Amino acid sequence: MADAKPLDGGRTAPAGPGQSAAATGRPQGTLFKGTRLVGTFFGSDGPSGTTWHCTGSVIDTSVRNVVLTAAHCALNMNGDYVFVPQFVQGAGPDQQPYGIFHIQHVYIDPRYTPDKGSSTTKGPSSDLDTAFARVSPNQNGQSLQDAVGGGLTFTRPTSYTQKNVTVVGYPAYQHNSTGQAVKCTVPTTQLPAYRQLAMTCGGFYGGTSGSPWITDYQDDAHTGHVIGNLGGYNGGGNDANVDYISYAPAFGADAANLLANAVAGQDPPANQPPYLGLQLPGGAARWQKATLMASADYTGDLIGDLLVVWSDGGVTLYPGDGQGAFGAEKWLLKANSTWTHARSITGGTFGGTRPGLLVRWSDGEVTLYPALSASGVGREVQMAKPNSDWKNVVQLTSGQFHGAKGATDVLARRTDGSLMLYTAIRSGSFGTGKRLVGANGTWTKAALLAGGALKGTAGADLLVRWSDGSLDSYTGVSAAGLGTRSRLVGPNTTWQHAQVMTTGNLTSDHTGDDLVVRWSDGETSLYADTGAKALGTENTLVRPGT
Repeated sequence: MADAKPLDGGRTAPAGPGQSAAATGRPQGTLFKGTRLVGTFFGSDGPSGTTWHCTGSVIDTSVRNVVLTAAHCALNMNGDYVFVPQFVQGAGPDQQPYGIFHIQHVYIDPRYTPDKGSSTTKGPSSDLDTAFARVSPNQNGQSLQDAVGGGLTFTRPTSYTQKNVTVVGYPAYQHNSTGQAVKCTVPTTQLPAYRQLAMTCGGFYGGTSGSPWITDYQDDAHTGHVIGNLGGYNGGGNDANVDYISYAPAFGADAANLLANAVAGQDPPANQPPYLGLQLPGGAARWQKATLMASADYTGDLIGDLLVVWSDGGVTLYPGDGQGAFGAEKWLLKANSTWTHARSITGGTFGGTRPGLLVRWSDGEVTLYPALSASGVGREVQMAKPNSDWKNVVQLTSGQFHGAKGATDVLARRTDGSLMLYTAIRSGSFGTGKRLVGANGTWTKAALLAGGALKGTAGADLLVRWSDGSLDSYTGVSAAGLGTRSRLVGPNTTWQHAQVMTTGNLTSDHTGDDLVVRWSDGETSLYADTGAKALGTENTLVRPGT
């Protein structure tokens, strides 16, 4: 093992010329005997040697044999590796307090893509630098959790800003000849532009990669809540590799899915789209004020863009890149009182050669902006006068509901639950109107509508989020009716928090099946390639708590 490739990178730079971290006034980690829920890894020479690499922690699961670490560590766990909880240097395998546990299989998100010639990356997929390992029983036949008497609870943080997080890890031998663990309790912030936590504390050299970030740590506790692991950008540190700056991917849906794979003993799907990272500027507090959204090709590049109307009346456009990411924010209108009265919007090719935006205002007026672009909202065409019957329309959504090229049609849900379909809309005219559903109590509970191309071939489909949190699709919507209904999500409290949603052509399949959802806490998600019977792959565009 003395010749083995290290599992993690450097993290060797001192705090500064001739200075320690403590001398500069920064927090400094404390060496101690360790805790039962945290350990380190060894190769073929076992725990009697001095070549421990990376840090792992025990996760509480139903299978009772799962270890958390960093993906850039797990990538190099080839051959016979063991996990040793609360490692004691100099003690043989039989003298370790909880025994040794051989690694059976590691689980890494296949979208984690290290830079060439490295196991780490500075790219967006560094957000996925989390791994889980399944281990076999120790030499006494005990499962990992039975041996140590507990496990950490996998927890998704609600904010990057935490008052007290304790990080426990094992610095490599050259910085820690006693083989002790280091711990530090400090506040955390966000690593800008990444879905990662950041802390400042000295002593976290190479070897601490994978260290758990625990919100309620107690020495030798049997449980606790872990919200991330040391890793991420550049393997968990800044470009200078100093020992006092550390990062950790903040656990979200990606890590939760990976843990579920580990518990089930199934490798994650290998054919997932590339990970895109955080794609929309501004934090969750700002995105709570995104009151309306629409998607269409407003930049003329045949790729969907995202338009947002804010609570202060501002209007912004985010040009899509066709891969689920967005270009620089473009302000079409600064804050103003007029657009605070916009109540529903939808984008479509309403009789023109390029997409426009249809707006229903608070007084019942409806206007069309047929030439909206990255340069501005353009001219306004009145479609319905103030105090018209359109004041009773709650929601609008567009689609290809009569087979025309482009989203030339609109579904309108009224306050009495009735549904109207307007086909072949053009400037100054709503075309042909037909009532698809009469007044009823069921459709008064339709909280959100979004037209799309859920079968990937046409735009004649509809997504409905109901008041109980359930999500249904209707495929083949036309003047003949609502088509075939399928349930994507049953009643639940999570989707009751979906406040705004739209669909668009935002990813590489170039169909309008990408669902964008803004949640009540400001988190914004992209469900790429959503189908008629299942949500697509979730990508976080705006992280909650930012």
